[in-house]
Amino acid sequence: MLRPTTYLPFVLAALALGCSDPPAPPRANSASSPSGSASAAAPASEEALAGIDTSKLTAREKKELVGQLAEIASPCPDTPVPLGTCLSEKRACKLCKPGADYLARLVRAGAPKAERQRIFEARFDPKAVQTIELGEAPAKGPADAPVTIVEWADFECPHCAMMREAIELLMERFPGQVRVVYKFYALPSHTHAKDGALAAVAAQKQGKFWELHEALFVNQSKLERQDILRYAKSLELDMEKFKTDFEAAETLARVEGDMKQADGLGLEGTPLIYVNGRKVLLESLNPFFDEFEAWLKLEIELAGKTPAEPSEKFKEAMRKAEEAAKNQPSPEELERLMKQLEAQASASAGASAAPPGAAASASPTGSGKPAASARKP
Repeated sequence: MLRPTTYLPFVLAALALGCSDPPAPPRANSASSPSGSASAAAPASEEALAGIDTSKLTAREKKELVGQLAEIASPCPDTPVPLGTCLSEKRACKLCKPGADYLARLVRAGAPKAERQRIFEARFDPKAVQTIELGEAPAKGPADAPVTIVEWADFECPHCAMMREAIELLMERFPGQVRVVYKFYALPSHTHAKDGALAAVAAQKQGKFWELHEALFVNQSKLERQDILRYAKSLELDMEKFKTDFEAAETLARVEGDMKQADGLGLEGTPLIYVNGRKVLLESLNPFFDEFEAWLKLEIELAGKTPAEPSEKFKEAMRKAEEAAKNQPSPEELERLMKQLEAQASASAGASAAPPGAAASASPTGSGKPAASARKP
């Protein structure tokens, strides 16, 4: 369900912020280290810019780009030359031009040189690709889709709610070519997040995960247990089974297993997104939706497929978003609004938190069993 008139304009600009629980200890990233700069830098040459849109770059920016094209390695393992050489010699690597185009956009955006290299490697280095075990995670979209998006999200995180809309929009942009897999992560500061995750697992056992997933995000400010029960009942679930599954040890183990997996991947906040096994640095998608769309389009092309035409629903959503964006606040105002949303969510969580010793009476089953404890960072 696309709701572009709600806060889709925020989606297109604010997702780099994310939800987190500071301070968080550093976590080891299991990804192999990227290959880094090319081992033998080629002389800088403007021949490398052939075919790259540099119309918006200043003379200084063009010089910076040419110099970095001579230092960064080609993204293709079988093309062991600098990116600039790959371009000027028209090597067979299909990633050289898209990579150079992306680097040019980073230069134009004013990203420092070291930051550009880090972002480029995360986006294009083959060593940065992870094998993500999906297990029993709920998914939607064709099993053979050329693009698989894996998301770890928190039902109480406002940025995750925005990402939900962005991902739905991308599925409409490339109908039939995107598969979305959902993983659970409940931040300790979000009082209701784990209950939401447990409820979603219970709903999945009755084939209604995505329906409850939407209900929880749409009603993000109302996630008390009685609210969750009401949403579940509205989906015509077998409520006795739902309550039993909510309380089940295997349900808690499932949620905590997803969280442990994300910790192993270096999660620092939610949402955590992977596209075809490659981590998405949300702060590097600027403008957010345009860069995300370009990423998926390239993945589809690399799979030997023709990107699908956008659905009518997508076109209508974007038309409404463009209208709403005319009154979009400045980046500073946007950040202020997001902080206000987070403060409201925290205040709501604090006000509704059960007092010490009351956990046993808060079970959705009324059985007196204690609620699942929040995971500490």
